[in-house]
Amino acid sequence: MKTLDRPASGIGIGGISRRAALQAGGLALAFTWLGTGKAFAAINPRQQPGDAAAALADGNPAFAPNAFIRIDADGGVRLVMPMAEMGQAIYTGSAMLLAEELGVDLDQVRVEHSPANEALYGMPLLGGQITGGSTSTRGTFGVLREAGAVARTLLVSAAAAQWKVDPASCTVERGVVSHAASGRQLGFGALAGAAAKLPMPAKVALKEPKDFRLIGQPLRRVDSAGKVNGTAQFGIDVRVPGMKVATVRASPTLGGVLASVDDKAARAIPGVIDVLRIKDAVAVVGEHFWAAKRGLEALKLKWTQGRNATLTTQQLRAALADALAKDKAIVGKETGKRPEGTLVQATYDLPMLAHATMEPLNTTVHVRPDGCDIWVGTQVPARCVGVAAKITGLAEDKVVLHNQYLGGGFGRRLETDSVEQAVAFAKQVPYPLKVVWTREEDIRHDIVRPMYHDEISAVVDGEGRIQWFGDRISGGTVLGRWAPAFMGKDGMDGDLIECVAEPCYDLPNLKVEWVRHDMPAGLNVGWWRGVGPTHNLFVMESFIDELAQRAKKDPVAYRRAMLQKNPRTLAVLDLAASRIGWGQGSLPARVGRGVAVGDAFGSRVCAIIEAEVSPQGEVRMRRAVVAVDCGIAVNASSIEAQIQGGLLFGLSAALYNEITLRDGAIEQSNFHDYRTLRINEAPAIEVHLVKSAEAPGGLGEVGTAIAAPALANAIFAATGVRLRALPVNRALLAQDKEALKKKVADARPGKGFDEGRSA
Repeated sequence: MKTLDRPASGIGIGGISRRAALQAGGLALAFTWLGTGKAFAAINPRQQPGDAAAALADGNPAFAPNAFIRIDADGGVRLVMPMAEMGQAIYTGSAMLLAEELGVDLDQVRVEHSPANEALYGMPLLGGQITGGSTSTRGTFGVLREAGAVARTLLVSAAAAQWKVDPASCTVERGVVSHAASGRQLGFGALAGAAAKLPMPAKVALKEPKDFRLIGQPLRRVDSAGKVNGTAQFGIDVRVPGMKVATVRASPTLGGVLASVDDKAARAIPGVIDVLRIKDAVAVVGEHFWAAKRGLEALKLKWTQGRNATLTTQQLRAALADALAKDKAIVGKETGKRPEGTLVQATYDLPMLAHATMEPLNTTVHVRPDGCDIWVGTQVPARCVGVAAKITGLAEDKVVLHNQYLGGGFGRRLETDSVEQAVAFAKQVPYPLKVVWTREEDIRHDIVRPMYHDEISAVVDGEGRIQWFGDRISGGTVLGRWAPAFMGKDGMDGDLIECVAEPCYDLPNLKVEWVRHDMPAGLNVGWWRGVGPTHNLFVMESFIDELAQRAKKDPVAYRRAMLQKNPRTLAVLDLAASRIGWGQGSLPARVGRGVAVGDAFGSRVCAIIEAEVSPQGEVRMRRAVVAVDCGIAVNASSIEAQIQGGLLFGLSAALYNEITLRDGAIEQSNFHDYRTLRINEAPAIEVHLVKSAEAPGGLGEVGTAIAAPALANAIFAATGVRLRALPVNRALLAQDKEALKKKVADARPGKGFDEGRSA
């Protein structure tokens, strides 16, 4: 077993950057600086000053050795989760880490949402109590295991003291401490009180990987039963006594404000209770959602559109290209110099994207003179408390946030805008108020992923080998708005150049530049399931394919030659190519396979997609093979599900998704014009894991980041058409132009976005 020697106060590591921490694998505890300029003590497996108060508020369990573990007098084990569960199965993976070292099985652990508490549940990799960036397992793999080992050590010491035996002679299994020589046994419940009185151990022993019983197994999710039988409560399920329901409408024009409201007709609708106003939105309150929605539709509203009244997507795209041509760039990474030789260039464009989570945004709030309660599913509970305190004028300790399961996050619930709006409305009424955004409101007022414009280039030798690689990017910064303290001293957004500034390939000379061009005020950009890697891997892997084609080299062989110094990534490339049978046999006409590889979020991944393109330009994905090296695999079943889900999310975006503006308003509104893959459109997906002893990597965004380039390269292999912009333009792929024209003419409103995209 591995022994950890750690002072009770934990270890502080100053001056660590977000990017450096992520690249290091995320197993260090650190004191990190928040955007507000204040420090916080990151998650700690030992006792911290706030533990006692937190345990008291959580039912005062008999044994609470740290912020994560609660053992009640009846022996029940509870895990207080520092992260939010939004479908990524982190509650299961975290429970496995804890149970492995504590000496219980997964069915004995009950998982609870943590309260908003930056000091106890702050994630060191992200600088706060934040779930995102595929960091959850990376940030807690060591901490939660050590937390379990601390508790186990104390429980064993309590039993050994009672029996007057050497603790080393005792064993733990399924929450029972045993002494084989004397046949004595005591359960955790019987030992909890005594264990709580013991001092923190200076050393604890962690299992070696060869001794894992749970970690690495394909175990069922701990929250599956509740999600099947309906007992799992999402934000939209919340009901509290006396609660009323509201739905809202904000200014259609981004940045616009409310000018006037005629609510006479709305108030006459049965079930409508009130009409509330804030600067840029109006809410109708009803006894139930249907009454509120009918009331909202009956309002006569006038808006002051503001500066974005004529803004269009075309204007934004032209401004990005103009900025790239004229404005000064920040050099994010430069190694070596550009040599003489053949220069190959291409321009790539990526669109704005919405999140379109299955559960639309919602927040329930009860504001009182002496306090405020919030029920919401959020990735940033402490941030939500902070904004609510400012709006209500209450102290932060008077604001209580009850986090719920999230019906999808994808980065959208890293924002607090819907909570701010709900609190602003709720402070106007004496009763608890549930504010629900319709799907249309959710998409039309999303905080979108930025659009990007890239000029990418390479100098190649006579054999087509890359001698210099350059990427010049223009686009807005999410990091600069959301966490400006993490920007580089030169103003560089490290996330924006991730996966291209540190490519997986051995490139002798490299230059990556960024021209910052922010969107107009009112059009905010935000995190979207792998912002930097999702953008950069599409551009880079598509261009690598272009270079392979130009050199008349096989795309897999071309990549393999540049991965000889990166054995982990080479291994996933070889595994995926082997499993799909790359280069073996021939494919039918207009069927092709595309490959993409990358090192993203601490993991290595290769995706190969087999796609068929019809004469009309429609794309059907026949098969997808993904190979992943994510380091130590905590739950093999969850890894497979994460890669499958992430891949489908990324393929949906590549095939169908784009947020466009007309007259300063987002045009898309629901799944009819912001499509997602349907069941019959999903390819058969195989996920293959490389067994590894490396520190765990991230997973939530890995499949999404690699999806688009693999698909675009498959489309090229099938048609010879190189796509340098997303989403897929079917008109470019059509072989029979007359059939395409007939299809467009026959398209009727409401038939689906795929028909509309063909135009």
